[in-house]
Amino acid sequence: MQTTYIWNKLNLRRNKVILSGLAFFLAAIPTFGQGMFGLTSSSGSDNKTLSYGFFLAAHNSTLQLKYTDAFLNPTSTNDFSNVRSIQPKFSPGFSLGFIGILRFHDQVSLMFSPKVGFYEYKTEVIYFNESLDPGLIQTPGDAEISGEGGIVEYSSEATMVELPLLFKYRSVRFNNTRMYWVGGASYQFRTKGQDEANVDDIVMTGQDVSIEAGMGFEIYFKYFKFAPEIRFSHGLMNAYQAENSLPELRDAISSIKRNSITLYLNFQ
Repeated sequence: MQTTYIWNKLNLRRNKVILSGLAFFLAAIPTFGQGMFGLTSSSGSDNKTLSYGFFLAAHNSTLQLKYTDAFLNPTSTNDFSNVRSIQPKFSPGFSLGFIGILRFHDQVSLMFSPKVGFYEYKTEVIYFNESLDPGLIQTPGDAEISGEGGIVEYSSEATMVELPLLFKYRSVRFNNTRMYWVGGASYQFRTKGQDEANVDDIVMTGQDVSIEAGMGFEIYFKYFKFAPEIRFSHGLMNAYQAENSLPELRDAISSIKRNSITLYLNFQ
C-alpha cells in the first residue's frame, strides 16, 4: 500500500489553504488597525486642506487592438495574408509616485498623483504556413495552426510619465477604516523619443490620454494612513503608428489603445 504523506495532502488542498489565508488576512487588516493603535487614531491629516504622500504600484497592462476591415475580409490579398490572428497579452510592470490631495470636504477631495510607470507590451501573432524565420517561430502550444505555421511574440518596452487628476469620494469613517472611490483622467507621455520607438515591430505614439476609475479603503495607524487601491485605466487615443510597423501587420491593425489594471499601495 502506498504511504500517505502529510505534504501530499497539503499539496492537494493548496488552493483552498491559500484562498482561506488571503480571506483571513483581508478581514483581519481593519481589526489590526483598530486593536493595535486604538479606535480613535488621528493620523492621515484628514483635517488639513492640503496633504501629501507616496505610493508603490504593480500593474498588469495590455493593448486593445482593432482589426481593419481588409484584414477581416477573407478575399483580401495583402502583405498580411500570411497572418492568421494578432492577440495582445497581459504583461506585468510596476510604478511609483507621489500623492497630493486638496480637501474640499471630509468626504470629497481632488487627488493629483504623478508617477513613473515601467511597461512592457506583448503581442502574439499567429502565422500561416509560409516562409518565416525559423529562429522566431515558437511552438504553438494548444493553438491549432494548419500546416507549418507558428507563433511569434513581439514586445516593446516603455517608460511612461503619467499625470492623473482624480476626484476622490470617501465614505464616513468607521473606527479606523473608510472606503473610497476615485475617478478622473490622466495624461501620459513616453520618456524615449519617437525615433527610438520606431525600431519596434509594432510602433506606438508616445502620448496618450486615459480615463481612470478605482476603489480602495483607508486604514488609520498611529503615525500614518495606509490605503490599498485597485484602479482601471483605459486609453482614449489611437496609439498605433502604421507607417513604421512591420509590413505584414501594417494594414491589418486599425487602432491600438492602452489598458491596465493597477494595484496601488498608498502611504499618507
